[in-house]
Amino acid sequence: ITPRPIGWISSRSADGIDNLAPYSFFNGVAYTPPQVMFASTGWKDSVRNISETGVFCVNIVEYAARDVMNVTTTRFESDVDEFERSGAPKVQCETIDCPRVGNSPAGLECRMTRVIELKGEGNYLILGEVTGIHLRDDCLVDGRFDILRYQPLARLGYRDYTHVTDLFSLKRPDD
Repeated sequence: ITPRPIGWISSRSADGIDNLAPYSFFNGVAYTPPQVMFASTGWKDSVRNISETGVFCVNIVEYAARDVMNVTTTRFESDVDEFERSGAPKVQCETIDCPRVGNSPAGLECRMTRVIELKGEGNYLILGEVTGIHLRDDCLVDGRFDILRYQPLARLGYRDYTHVTDLFSLKRPDD
């Protein structure tokens, strides 16, 4: 399944330690109300934090942030603030008690609705309802979110990634 968008998931532990980790098994799943999901292999800090606090933020990763995002793939100890360690700018969310990446093109503040344990060893699906949306001003053109302004990063598999640099539209037969 490729390319896969990357949800850069920010969360805060019950002890107040901020976590930031990329997940390429991520996507939107519904419009009304807006809902997202991501999947984790292993009961990682993100899953534990979200299970304990009930909130998280999905930050969209742009090409320019690829190196900072890559630092957050490191398995740091649970008492490490991954924003500080990676250099990702941190700002407080508005609708939930959680940080978000301050310069991310888009941030989706979410309340967890379910954590589902999947088949296999340590596979978890996290679902959340979007409670707040942040769009970076320079990514808005004529009232639309212009992905070419930030070139979203996507995972291809292995250690390979790509970014969007070209866009085209297709007219649907029913249009």
